[in-house]
Amino acid sequence: MNFMLGIIFDKFLPFIGGYIRPFIKWFLHTFTRLCELQRICYGAQPGARRSKQVEWSLESSKQPEIKQLILELDEAVEYCSEDELKSLTLRAVNVVQRVKHIKPNVHPDFAPLFGVSVYQIWSYKRLMHQVERLRSEQYNAENTEHEEKLMELWRHLMPDEPLLERVSKQWQEIGFQGEDPKTDFRGMGLLGLENLLYFSREYKEAAQHVLLHSRHPVLGYTFAIVGINLTAMAYIFLKSGDAKAHFYNVAQNTKTACSLEHFHKFYCYLLFEFDRLWLESEPANIMDFREIYQTFEISILEALHKDCTVFKTNLVIEKV
Repeated sequence: MNFMLGIIFDKFLPFIGGYIRPFIKWFLHTFTRLCELQRICYGAQPGARRSKQVEWSLESSKQPEIKQLILELDEAVEYCSEDELKSLTLRAVNVVQRVKHIKPNVHPDFAPLFGVSVYQIWSYKRLMHQVERLRSEQYNAENTEHEEKLMELWRHLMPDEPLLERVSKQWQEIGFQGEDPKTDFRGMGLLGLENLLYFSREYKEAAQHVLLHSRHPVLGYTFAIVGINLTAMAYIFLKSGDAKAHFYNVAQNTKTACSLEHFHKFYCYLLFEFDRLWLESEPANIMDFREIYQTFEISILEALHKDCTVFKTNLVIEKV
């Protein structure tokens, strides 16, 4: 109930705020002699809370130069490099300081604080483009790079069992539906493979741990198919903006831009935690998947709606 009220509040607050915001801004500016962005940067907790408020303030601006700045940044960020992203951030700081009449010598702290939020906001937008490109790239069995990644996935997950043939029932041992995994990547494209490969390569012990659970005679599930479903979950949360709290906080903690590596780690957290919930739920059979999956999705979404949320990817394996 509280979760639903929170969603309703989030939907209607901007609508209501549109009417009273100009008056509040005028009053606070008169009282503090600081513009809205300054008040946010000086008063909000760094990370998700500050960056989400900065983002909302910029997008709500009626000033033509700010609106044009946002359009330019949104267009430029799709294929920009790290150095270009930093240049875009500096440009945004300079434009806002000029438009808002913020004097650097009087307010020296504003530029670095505001710059960090801009860097987080547009690195997240760049990440959305990067993830979308991977999702849109379909697996191609004639592409040697795609094939090598698939073979690498097998080697990481099944190091002691050679793959006898490219098209083989052996793929079902790691949770693919049929004899050729390429058909299972249709929905999430290369992104599904990249996520599974990252998990198996970077968290080898955790991957073996989860794979072992998935092959349990009673509580087992299709490891690869569940993994691809969780790629879809991570993708939806990223595209909808629901994942901003986690990514902004990770970027703040690591002093880096939101990146594909951050997305892969977010996915690894989801896969590891879903496996834990699945075992705790003690499903009667695979038909319970939908209910458990939905329960898991709601719990993650509730966590992401808290500005303090950051998921840790130190995946701890409990020894028995």
